[in-house]
Amino acid sequence: MLRQKRSIGEYLAFLTVKYEVDPEKFLNALRLAREQGKTNCESLSIEFRGNVNKQHIFLVRNKSGVVAQFRVPDEFLLEKQNSLGKFIDATMLRKVLFQKCKGVRVHSISDLRAGMSHVNLRAKILEVAEPRRVVTRYGNYANIAKALISDDTGTIKLCLWNEQINAVTVGETVQIENARTSTFRGEKQLTLGTKGGVSNDGDSRFNEVTCLHPN
Repeated sequence: MLRQKRSIGEYLAFLTVKYEVDPEKFLNALRLAREQGKTNCESLSIEFRGNVNKQHIFLVRNKSGVVAQFRVPDEFLLEKQNSLGKFIDATMLRKVLFQKCKGVRVHSISDLRAGMSHVNLRAKILEVAEPRRVVTRYGNYANIAKALISDDTGTIKLCLWNEQINAVTVGETVQIENARTSTFRGEKQLTLGTKGGVSNDGDSRFNEVTCLHPN
């Protein structure tokens, strides 16, 4: 089991890789948006949404719509010596670059059929059921909960195990990677195997949970 909290620098660097913008221009654009309320950075539009507990809230859009909303601590944003470039070599970012080169497909819920694997999609958490204590086929105890998720094309249940349950919050948007589809009692659902993961798409911590399916 593994739950990792990503630093704000790593998360912002991740966004620059994912949306192919210069990291230092992006950081400077955040500072400018804080002063002016709104600015652009190449393909991205950045809007300053206010302050909460000495953290600045930003909303980022591209031509397809909202891509992220996150908080940046005051001390990080105002430190002129900060550089996002130093985070580009992080393992997470190398993984993103590799996936971009492979042309990983992003699915919609309406695309999903039973038996599919390597499912990647972005969806909103609508509800999370109360966890249940179960015994796995390997004889281990595990907590399981089903979350109802949605995108513009439909809804589906996402099966969460153990620490994955606490890694998601109702109302947030998440990135789901390497999931597979199955059916349970005639209902289609998504599950995350040992190589699957779910990450918060709009939080500066960029929580990533992987390898949580009970063995």
